[in-house]
Amino acid sequence: MSENDTSVSTVAERLRLDGGFAADEREKIVDRMGTLDRRLATFDIDGVDLELSVKERDTPSQKVVLECWIAGWPRTVATSTRANLGDAISEVRDDLVRQLNSLKTRKEPKNNRNGRAT
Repeated sequence: MSENDTSVSTVAERLRLDGGFAADEREKIVDRMGTLDRRLATFDIDGVDLELSVKERDTPSQKVVLECWIAGWPRTVATSTRANLGDAISEVRDDLVRQLNSLKTRKEPKNNRNGRAT
């Protein structure tokens, strides 16, 4: 699989659901995480691992955690304490995209950043 092959969903292939999620929720979660695939498409799919967990589900102290491991990059963690589970999943997805964008920009050689269109 090449780095830029977007025919396979990285999220669908590499996401593990940890504590607090049922197997029948997986498809909905993968759909909600769809925009994360565009960011992850620039990495080798075999070097990506994702784990989503929720602690104290459906309580005021609910916490959703999305962890991302990419070969050669530091581990990235996004968290949300939103009460609505769907909103919390969207928030960790968006935060992870933001963090990966930031890491990628910092890792790029400075001369490549200057000419890049925003």
